Amino acid sequence: MDNTDKRILELLTDNGRLSYVDIGKQLGLSRVAVRERVSRLVEDGVIEQFTVVINSSKAGKDVSAFFEIDCEPSSLVKVAEALAENPSVASCYQMTGPSTLHTHVLVDNFDALERFINEELYDLNGITRVESHILLRRFKSRRGLKL
Repeated sequence: MDNTDKRILELLTDNGRLSYVDIGKQLGLSRVAVRERVSRLVEDGVIEQFTVVINSSKAGKDVSAFFEIDCEPSSLVKVAEALAENPSVASCYQMTGPSTLHTHVLVDNFDALERFINEELYDLNGITRVESHILLRRFKSRRGLKL
């Protein structure tokens, strides 16, 4: 990956809808050259997918909560897989520490959050501790890697 590839990634990170022509104009490349570079970045796994970033609160998901979930080591993968399948779970990562999952949940309101906790999270076997944090204000969200 050279500096031109990095610049293409920066442009796509800022605006994933840029056309190959527009990228080419900014970098002094042809549309075909940009398409070939982007295709290679996809084939090499540098670009995993093209997607849309949705403002969750404007889409009706007014409550954003983060959970630190400790699990029995033998249950961690099963709990993580169950959480990953849940439509309220935006992300789920295994973290360092005593078999800990970091989970981000987006729900419509506090009643929905209570239902998620009591009926979905606490029903999972193998969880030993849950710590929750409610998002008050967002200062920055990840929108791709800055190179």
